[in-house]
Amino acid sequence: MLRRRFTLDELEKMTAAGILEEDERIELIGGEVVPMPPKGNHHEVLKAALNWHWARRTPDHLRFVPETTLRLASDSYLEPDFVFFDKETGIAGLNAETAHLVVEIADSSYAYDIGRKAALYATFGIPELWVIHAVKLETRIHRKPSPAGYQATSDLSADRRLVPAFCEHLAVTLGDLDLR
Repeated sequence: MLRRRFTLDELEKMTAAGILEEDERIELIGGEVVPMPPKGNHHEVLKAALNWHWARRTPDHLRFVPETTLRLASDSYLEPDFVFFDKETGIAGLNAETAHLVVEIADSSYAYDIGRKAALYATFGIPELWVIHAVKLETRIHRKPSPAGYQATSDLSADRRLVPAFCEHLAVTLGDLDLR
C-alpha cells in the first residue's frame, strides 16, 4: 500500500481549512503524520513546575517557549515541551540551527522519545536534548549530535542536578521541584 507523504505547508493548510484541529496532537516526521498520546497528569504537573522554575532563572539574553512547533525541515516538525534559544533569534527564527536545548517530558512515550525522536533531533543537529520520565523523574541527557545519533548520553536520577551545557543558570534538580 502506498503512503501519502505530507509537508508542513500542507498540514498548515489543512488546519486552516478545518481538516485538522489547531490543537490536535500530531507531529510530522519525514512526511508521516504521527499522532501523539494524550498528556497525563504527571506530565502536566512536571511541565508546570519546570515552566515556573525556568521563568524565574532564564537570563535576559535567552528565551524559552513551551509546546511550540519546532520546524526541522519542510516535511518534519516536532512539538517539544520546551525549547531554549537566544532572545535575538525570536520565535520566528527558531529552528534546529538556533535551538540550544530541547526538553521532552514523557511517560507512556518515553521509549519513543529516547529512540525515534532522539535520533531525529540528532540528525538535525539539536545540540542538547533532555528526555524526562514524568513518573520516575529520571532524565536522559543527549549531547554531541551526529547523523548516526547522539554520541554522548547519560541517565540522571531525580536527586541529580541537571545542567544545560550552554547555560548553568538554568540548572534544575527535579527532586527539589514542587510537584503538587
